[in-house]
Amino acid sequence: MRYISTRGEAPALGFEDVLLTGLAPDGGLYVPESLPHFSLEEIRGWRGLSYSELAFNVMYPFVEGAIPEHDFRKMLDETYGVFAHKAVAPLVQLDTNEWVMELFRGPTLAFKDFALQLLGRLLDYVLAARDQHVVIMGATSGDTGSAAIEGCRRCEHVDIFILHPYERVSEVQRRQMTTVQGDNIHNIAVRGNFDDCQRMVKESFGNQSFLGGKTQLAAVNSINWARIMAQIVYYFQASLALGGPDRSMAFSVPTGNFGDIFAGYLARKMGLPVSQLVIATNRNDILHRFMSGNKYEQHKLEHTLSPSMDIMVSSNFERLLFDLHGRDGAAVRELLENAAKGPVSIADYRWKHARKLFDSDAVDDRTTCDTIREVYEQNEYLLDPHTAIGVRAARNCRRDPAVPMITLGTAHPAKFPDAIAAAGLSIKPQLPAHMADLFEREERYTVLDNDVTAVQEFIAGHWKNA
Repeated sequence: MRYISTRGEAPALGFEDVLLTGLAPDGGLYVPESLPHFSLEEIRGWRGLSYSELAFNVMYPFVEGAIPEHDFRKMLDETYGVFAHKAVAPLVQLDTNEWVMELFRGPTLAFKDFALQLLGRLLDYVLAARDQHVVIMGATSGDTGSAAIEGCRRCEHVDIFILHPYERVSEVQRRQMTTVQGDNIHNIAVRGNFDDCQRMVKESFGNQSFLGGKTQLAAVNSINWARIMAQIVYYFQASLALGGPDRSMAFSVPTGNFGDIFAGYLARKMGLPVSQLVIATNRNDILHRFMSGNKYEQHKLEHTLSPSMDIMVSSNFERLLFDLHGRDGAAVRELLENAAKGPVSIADYRWKHARKLFDSDAVDDRTTCDTIREVYEQNEYLLDPHTAIGVRAARNCRRDPAVPMITLGTAHPAKFPDAIAAAGLSIKPQLPAHMADLFEREERYTVLDNDVTAVQEFIAGHWKNA
């Protein structure tokens, strides 16, 4: 399989090069030249498979020719064998035909583990074969950082630098990153917001001269295709558990960077019957404003009780725009260049085409807290604030009560005790046993100004062979 850029000017690459390159040299994101497509009969035949077996069937077409079948199966068994639930992604019923899919049973209690536990193994496999060392540079609004560090901390061929917005992630999220010991692990707290961190990462990938030609950057953010690839699987898992593919499913996805919901869009294109995808956002609602009114306009970023979604520049949205524009890279480039200057819209027929599948909602902090409290009082089931936004958006946007509605449960509630308290609940969610001493562990991180040069100089001076 070959991969092409959403901006049309970068050469097509194979899987290994896409894995290591991250952002395309023309500034675009890599997508498959064509997608595998599975018949209903094929999907039906996957009922009863373990999660890792299902993951192999869904993902192997994307890596075939780059990784032998036996090696890829071994990676998947190791990746999902460390999850704390045998089902890996269990479903919990909230109401008639309404479900939460728990994607927080991995080592760092967030859905990012599904992709980043695999990504670390993929990187180490490819780098070992090439006898190559890379520097990972990533930005996190909360959960990506800890999942990336956990996934890559044992990698012998990697130094990892994670940027997070200073004092804008929860304490649990911060400590999950900053208490992991290792000479190859570096946490940088930037005096700015997530969009500032993400901008620095993109700028650094565009010009890597600060590394002096001695190494290259690799991506762990969802700009890396391998992240999206791994997230496609749990849409198939949820559908098969609830009667698919012989009935269609609807999904509500808490999203800031659009990666997780784009994976659902791809699952549908690959043959899974999906009738509705709900984009669930907080007050940072650029995606909702676009999907509800065809206006893409950046506003000032606000700090909320759902910090992992405090994002205004949704990188993966570019991948959807590429499809909506008939895979015309020049049109995508022009649109995004104009979006950097002010509000933009797309052709009305393209927007209406997107609306056939997508709905959206923006949920403020007060309604988020109301939802956490209501669901707990009704079911004694505790939602984290991001999943609560997904549940509320699902209920507000649901088209057909006869179609199962599945909200992706993106994080464990123990990561957000302040939100639980704000919901008026007296319970304090407990961290799992393997994190019970999290608040006693020593932290290590460096606070830097919101300045890309300062960040690049820090990285250049601290990677293994600097």
